[in-house]
Amino acid sequence: MEFTLKPLSLEAVPRALAKAERYRLLNEPGEAESICLDALDADPDNQEALVTMLLALTEQFDEDATAALTRASACVARIQSEYERAYYTGIVWERRAKARIKRGVPDCGPRAYEWLREAMTWYEKAEAVRPPGNDDALLRWNACARLIMRDRRLVPSGEERGEPLLLE
Repeated sequence: MEFTLKPLSLEAVPRALAKAERYRLLNEPGEAESICLDALDADPDNQEALVTMLLALTEQFDEDATAALTRASACVARIQSEYERAYYTGIVWERRAKARIKRGVPDCGPRAYEWLREAMTWYEKAEAVRPPGNDDALLRWNACARLIMRDRRLVPSGEERGEPLLLE
């Protein structure tokens, strides 16, 4: 069955985006995504709507990573700021890695490691063009580095972290 969606007025976009953010905080990313789609229908270049939708999509990586990744990548491509495009590309890679770790699929470590390293590369690109006083990319880079150092499964392909040898 097809429905004709009811359009959101341009004046209602800021209020709708505030609701989308609340839905994200309530761990209802699908609801937030739906609101962002309505906001983007009313205001196609709204950067706040794109970022909120991207974050909502990455919060759905546990459910349907392939579809959510495709839609999140399309959002990133529409972000106008070079800094934000690099930063949010890093977020996509980082959250993709964390979703893979959370699923605990066999041999998840090397792939998640590669994705975290990709996120770190994007955070470094964002760091190079960041606005003064904005160290968000550094915070994310450090979080990825700490996760890799803490989780023994996160190693490059072909490398295995064994238990430390005890020397007598």
